[in-house]
Amino acid sequence: MRKQRGMTLIGMVIVAFIAGVFVLAALRLTPIYLEYMNVDSALKSMKRDLDGSNAGPGQIRTALQRRFDIDNISSISPRDIKIERAANGYVVRADYESRAQFIGNLYLLVDFDKSVEVAR
Repeated sequence: MRKQRGMTLIGMVIVAFIAGVFVLAALRLTPIYLEYMNVDSALKSMKRDLDGSNAGPGQIRTALQRRFDIDNISSISPRDIKIERAANGYVVRADYESRAQFIGNLYLLVDFDKSVEVAR
């Protein structure tokens, strides 16, 4: 008596479908994460430039607006950035959600929260 080994055609189709779903999700999420990396880079470079310069909220928003324009960041604007006073300066926080259409009316939702402290 011989034992069957391997995968049937139906099994391969199911595995290919599941792999395809994950590949599609990765393709849809890649631009969102690339834009988040640009937001992170903009916040860090703004902190590096304004640390110790006694900058106020207006100067912080202007610096972020310039960086967002250069990096073509569209999921968040400088008006959406929260700037709170801290002991040594300001805490600049980018807390936002981004979503990408997945299949039909299903969406992938990603929540980002990044903050930096700008010293006076």
